[in-house]
Amino acid sequence: MADSAQKAAPAAARPPKRREPKTLPDGTRKPNPYKVEKKRRLPAVPEVVLNRRRERRAHKKKSLALKLKAKADKRKLRQKYFTRAEAYIKKYRTMEKEQLRLKREAKAQGTVLVPAEARLAFVIRVRGVNQIHPKVRKVLKLLRLLQINNGVFVQLNKATLSMLRIAEPFITWGYPNLKTIKQMIYKRGHAKIDGRRVPLYSNTLIEKYLGKYGIICVEDMVHEIFTQGKNFQKVNNFMWNFKLNNPKGGWRMKTKHYVEGGDFGNREGKINALLAKMI
Repeated sequence: MADSAQKAAPAAARPPKRREPKTLPDGTRKPNPYKVEKKRRLPAVPEVVLNRRRERRAHKKKSLALKLKAKADKRKLRQKYFTRAEAYIKKYRTMEKEQLRLKREAKAQGTVLVPAEARLAFVIRVRGVNQIHPKVRKVLKLLRLLQINNGVFVQLNKATLSMLRIAEPFITWGYPNLKTIKQMIYKRGHAKIDGRRVPLYSNTLIEKYLGKYGIICVEDMVHEIFTQGKNFQKVNNFMWNFKLNNPKGGWRMKTKHYVEGGDFGNREGKINALLAKMI
């Protein structure tokens, strides 16, 4: 019994064992020396597939950026088209106001305002190939009037007036106004591209072929035709000749001059009413 007391005494006097902290002084957790490290497993997806996915993501990102850029450019271009059209409308209104002012001044002074000679005509072929002289056939070919009801814009000068006189029994012509020019180009306008007749469905098409002349939209074409600008011939040659319908109610008499109650010849401003029936 005494021996057991002696054994217990030193055990009670022994200091308690301190537990080591699980964290290091910098606050990180101590590594467990008894923990078995698991081997890193190889990826389940092959490297080639991962590379393809990476390339696909990069391509998608790049294509999205290009689409956004194209969208922004298109928005800017639309704004440019609108600005140009607005400037042309202001110009046309100023011209109309000036013409009205001159008329009023002439009326107040008891005189008559003599309008300037027309410089633009629209020519329509009204008769076919029967009883046609070779010289007349050549003139019609030069004017690109190959079929009945074909029409073209012509800039009037000494040479073109003589051509119109030669082919007069087979054509009718007059002086179109701004409204008629717009309707003709917007409703019946076609472009000549690589010998093919292509409708003017987009301003992009016009910019591609006429952009080097500063013409990027339909309103630019209308302005060049109406004002007979320096690029009138380029625009006129770019367009296919207009293919029109027979006028509502039909022709009156193709073998008589317009002033005699027929159809061929110069009808001046009355051409606008005729074209309104043929568009």
